[in-house]
Amino acid sequence: MIISGKIQISLNMEAVILITFEYGDDIFTPERLQMSDQALDRFLNQLIVLQQPVDAERIMKAVEEVVVAFNEMNETHNYFIETMEREELADFIDKTARLAGLDIQEGEDITEEWREW
Repeated sequence: MIISGKIQISLNMEAVILITFEYGDDIFTPERLQMSDQALDRFLNQLIVLQQPVDAERIMKAVEEVVVAFNEMNETHNYFIETMEREELADFIDKTARLAGLDIQEGEDITEEWREW
C-alpha cells in the first residue's frame, strides 16, 4: 500500500498515542490497546483512500465511524478513555482529517457531535 507523506505523519502520531496508552497505567490492557489500534488503522486506511480527490462528506463519515467505535469500546470496557486520552484522540482525529484534506476551522472539534468519551 502506498501511503502519502501526510498520512505517514499521522501514522507516526498514532504510534505516539498508542505508546501513551500502553505506558499510561493498568487500564490499558492488551485487548483495549489492540481494539484501539484496529479502530485507528481502519480510520487511517479510510482517509488514505479519500485523499484524491478530497471528499469532505466521506471524511466526516470516517470521523463519525471512528468516534462511535471508541464510544462503544469505552462503554464496553469500563470507561477506560480518560481526560488525557480524550484530548489526544480528539486531536489525532482532527489533525489526521485535516491532513487528508478536510477544511476545519480553528478551534473546531469535529468529534464533538458523536463523542461520548
